[in-house]
Amino acid sequence: MGLKAFLLALAIPALSTAAALPQDVTTQIVGGVAAQQGDFPFIVSLQRNGAHFCGGSLLNSRTVITAAHCAVGQSPSSLRVRAGSLSRTSGGTLVGVSSIVVHPSFSSSTLDSDVAIFKLSTAIPTSGTIGYATLPPSGSDPAANSITTVAGWGTLSQGGSSLPTNLQKVDVPVISRSTCRSQYGTSAITNNMFCAGYTSGGKDSCQGDSGGPIVDTSKVLIGLVSWGEGCAQPNRAGVYTRVATLLSFITANM
Repeated sequence: MGLKAFLLALAIPALSTAAALPQDVTTQIVGGVAAQQGDFPFIVSLQRNGAHFCGGSLLNSRTVITAAHCAVGQSPSSLRVRAGSLSRTSGGTLVGVSSIVVHPSFSSSTLDSDVAIFKLSTAIPTSGTIGYATLPPSGSDPAANSITTVAGWGTLSQGGSSLPTNLQKVDVPVISRSTCRSQYGTSAITNNMFCAGYTSGGKDSCQGDSGGPIVDTSKVLIGLVSWGEGCAQPNRAGVYTRVATLLSFITANM
């Protein structure tokens, strides 16, 4: 099976960008629970013409990190970022985007180096509901079986047609890269990716969660929601951008 046949990107693509993405890629939180205030003070909803399409994380007052496949083909002038609210539709702070930088090695066919930086037109200071994400040590690799938490406003089931208004989260264990390669193929899972999920399925990120954070138990931003085959299927783990291998790009654009 070719890579494009099974990639399910987890963004909600705009018509203008759909052609640039693998055709079957999807992502959102399945099997999770409602997040509470303070769980993810750095998470943001990326919005295009008023509608949520991807997640992201604040790195500082003017910098958001997200997935490159959320950024390709986007016009900054049509985008807004909502921070500091559990709701994707109200509350918090809503600001514009001034520029977008996509990782120069990003591939829309393989989703390798799936990271981009949005610079904000207005600074978002920390507050009682807003904080900045902590980046991992360079080269660190999430350990197999360690528990991680992923969050987003994505769909609650594979093929779901509506998004939850309030932020959802779910805990998923990291699986070894070798196990993930046995699921998807050796070449599909690069060293710039890691995987998390249950052999039995049932809990996963899904469409609309793309670009959002997956964190370890210390709330370090170890990854970004990237892709998977469907959502929460058995033996089809969620695949995440490995932030620790891409820090030179990230820090250069902060």
